[in-house]
Amino acid sequence: MAGLISLRANLNLTCRVPSRQAFHTLHVFSPCNIKYPIPSFTGIGPLKKPLLLVPAALEVSSMDTSLPSGDVLNVWRSADAVCFDVDSTVCLDEGIDELADFCGAGQAVAEWTTRAMNGAIPFEEALAARLSLFKPSLSQVHDFLEKRPPRISPGIAVLITKLKENGTDVYLVSGGFRQMIEPVASTLGIPFENIFANNLLFGDSGEFLGFDASEPTSRSGGKALAVQQIREAHHYKTLVMIGDGATDLEARKPGGADLFICYAGVQMREAVAREADWIVFNFKELVNNLP
Repeated sequence: MAGLISLRANLNLTCRVPSRQAFHTLHVFSPCNIKYPIPSFTGIGPLKKPLLLVPAALEVSSMDTSLPSGDVLNVWRSADAVCFDVDSTVCLDEGIDELADFCGAGQAVAEWTTRAMNGAIPFEEALAARLSLFKPSLSQVHDFLEKRPPRISPGIAVLITKLKENGTDVYLVSGGFRQMIEPVASTLGIPFENIFANNLLFGDSGEFLGFDASEPTSRSGGKALAVQQIREAHHYKTLVMIGDGATDLEARKPGGADLFICYAGVQMREAVAREADWIVFNFKELVNNLP
């Protein structure tokens, strides 16, 4: 994609980042002053504690991104359905990394996640390896969701509301886990049947057994297959995929997504961004280019 990113250094730049962990995108910017936002909360389904909605993530006034071609904008504006990745897109964190950190294996698992998201190793290999490092029990997952509720990316709720008002169907297609994604879907008003994700398996006593390998999102190329299934089942004429990783990019193929939008507001994966039809750092840009 020509004219991928244009940057101007601004030593007076102010960035706002959530406090749980630093954004990996900071390396592309000049030195920044960092402030932490005041969170707001929204209640969710069965959880006792609310999801954390961060009102401002990374704000970079010195970055220029070119609008895509008219053809790309036309596809975006006429989409029958939009599929969103969840980790580092709809949510600010990588769910499996956060769960692993909660269980005491954060750094080791995060290294595997980085390799998987950059397309360096098959996704199914990375998924199995990461889970084997900490083997979360059902009670640990429940405790995690209560103590560290998912953090929704700034602007995503507005974008999804606008898409639905325009009659566009919204899906969550993720290599993460359904147990951790359903609360997010609840908050954003997305039906559970519109979730395509992995499923953790537990024994009668809540002990970790593994994951459901029959889910298409449990393996490389799985998101592309899930998107194809969505399109075929509903006979969508135009479908868009939005995400940050190599597995999201794979969804743009004949019979799958017509358009891949790289959301780099949390993670900038250069190999993925180079192949994207459109790169955005703020969901407001997508809202502003809807009918």
